[in-house]
Amino acid sequence: MHFIPLLAALLAAGPARAWWPGEDKEIYAADGSNLFNNTAIATDSTSKRWLPASGKVRGVNLGSLFVFEPWLAETAWSNMGCAGQASEFDCVSHLGQSQANSVFQAHWGSWITQSDISEMQSYGLNTIRIPVGYWMKEDLVYSDSEYFPQGGLAYLEKVCGWASDAGFYIIIDLHGAPGAQVAQNADTGQNAGSPGFYVDYQYARAETFLSWLTNLIHTTSAFRNVGMIGIVNEPLQNADTVATMRTSYYPAAYSAIRSAESALGVSSSNYLHVQPMNGNWGSGDPKQSLTNQYFMAYDDHRYLKWSGITTSMSSYLHDSCTNNRASDGDTPVIVGEFSLSVPDDVQWTSAWDPSTQQSFYKQWFAAQVLTYEKDTNGWIFWTWKSQLGDYRWSYQDAVAAGVIPTNPANVDANACSGQ
Repeated sequence: MHFIPLLAALLAAGPARAWWPGEDKEIYAADGSNLFNNTAIATDSTSKRWLPASGKVRGVNLGSLFVFEPWLAETAWSNMGCAGQASEFDCVSHLGQSQANSVFQAHWGSWITQSDISEMQSYGLNTIRIPVGYWMKEDLVYSDSEYFPQGGLAYLEKVCGWASDAGFYIIIDLHGAPGAQVAQNADTGQNAGSPGFYVDYQYARAETFLSWLTNLIHTTSAFRNVGMIGIVNEPLQNADTVATMRTSYYPAAYSAIRSAESALGVSSSNYLHVQPMNGNWGSGDPKQSLTNQYFMAYDDHRYLKWSGITTSMSSYLHDSCTNNRASDGDTPVIVGEFSLSVPDDVQWTSAWDPSTQQSFYKQWFAAQVLTYEKDTNGWIFWTWKSQLGDYRWSYQDAVAAGVIPTNPANVDANACSGQ
């Protein structure tokens, strides 16, 4: 690591800068201090910089903030007046725009607060991934047939500002694509009867969203630590069905982001990383039609709950210790979602009960993150908080339960011994 010679060049103290650990970048707190080695260094206050260093992504998702998943927070959903509604789309239609705006804005202002960001920082985390929907750019919404809450951008800016001040790396992920990328799933923002995303006019709306978001990131101080945009979360796992996504949307999405940066005069060293799902996801080779892969990154999701492997503690530990998530060749890659949850039919049985099996879940968490850090550029747990009363889906609760250490650097280094 050779950051000392930069001192003469980086004189003006300023806010934190975006980084990318997998490419030997560094991260700085609001006071200019280096969060990995605590060596003071100044940063330029007018442009985002990429600084040499090293590290792994260790982060949490902000689930159910801007893309509400009712199963994660049923009490909040009910208190908003959304009980019985399957998704944001349905609830807004049910409540009416004005009332929906009021209750969703109250939710955005309370679900993730500055104290949450401070708590994440105190736990040794360095990254947050924020799921958003295309409807955050409100003029993209069809006013006569689509129903989504309004006013989210101000809250996104506030959360990103807190996270940037705390020195976090930020990934903003397009979780809810126009038309919905999968059917009947609230994490697209709507309980669509069929996936309507895979047509040219919906791709065009997504590309407009990505261009708009890129412009905001590069021109708004609060977004200064956003270093990556996920261009569509968890598309259909059928390579043939989503062929046009790979051949048309992916290159066009990349171009939309780069064109916006070019129009702003952004230097190539300061580009945002463009992130599709990797080949392991099952939607085909994301690089198929990407002739330019500069500052690309790839997203891998690994939920053993739905993996189909034998449901046993030994199988879970073996898989987590040996399954190389970069084996498809899509690099750099981050395991952008994983959890400690197990299949529904066993999750509350005595053998898997989280209240009595803490030692297993502690070992399993360690096994996963050790492997992800060995084989990939890091990991992001799903999710930071929930109302499930189940730490297997809540990083905050798992720390409180002693299952996740107060700093992930302190996981049991021998968790995979014998696997």
